[in-house]
Amino acid sequence: MTGGVRLAVWSMPRSTCTALMRSWENRPDCRVVDEPFYAYYLLATGVDHPGRDEVIAAGETSFEAIIAELTGPVDGVFYQKQMAHHMLPSVPREWIGSVTNVLLIRDPAEVVASYVRSRAEVAPGDIGLAQLVELYEQLSGRVPVIDSADLLRDPEAYLRWLCDHIGVEFTEAMLRWPAGPRASDGIWARYWYKTVLASTGFEPHRPRRVELHGAALEVAAGLRQHYELLHSVRVVL
Repeated sequence: MTGGVRLAVWSMPRSTCTALMRSWENRPDCRVVDEPFYAYYLLATGVDHPGRDEVIAAGETSFEAIIAELTGPVDGVFYQKQMAHHMLPSVPREWIGSVTNVLLIRDPAEVVASYVRSRAEVAPGDIGLAQLVELYEQLSGRVPVIDSADLLRDPEAYLRWLCDHIGVEFTEAMLRWPAGPRASDGIWARYWYKTVLASTGFEPHRPRRVELHGAALEVAAGLRQHYELLHSVRVVL
């Protein structure tokens, strides 16, 4: 690889996105940023999340400053873990075309079931599938879509594919990492990262039997069409 590459992986919550960040951060040529728009999102929306005040106090709340960091000069790989629902209408999107983008999806019923274990309230906008479809359309469909279930079935194959996609060599270091926190983790890790903090690699894919009720069921069902659209164009290896 010559120069550097900015790799923005846009995902839903609870979609193996933090484990994938761990994988890339374990490369010696990679630095990562964890949900850079989170503090801005919380401040702009007023939404109540675990640790809300801590996140806002610790994070950058100027989207201009965030975009400047995300698009600045880079050596090696600059991995950007992005939550699609953090991209509010107030945030310009022209810059997105200047980075290499990937969309990461997961079945919405599984996402919602996992999400409500950390935050009881859930609405369609919290999950980000509609925003992922918007990004797919903004990029004219020229952006790879990876389903987390496929990734977990064969992590090495999909990591090799991603490395080839951005023009870097795959390394076995991407498959295993030390357990525990990272300095790069967002301050919200204590509320959301219990599983990944204990992990040392990608956990094997296990089909999950999900039972949802009330608002959670309605949210998952309403997002199904967005998921099916992106799932139909996903990378299949």
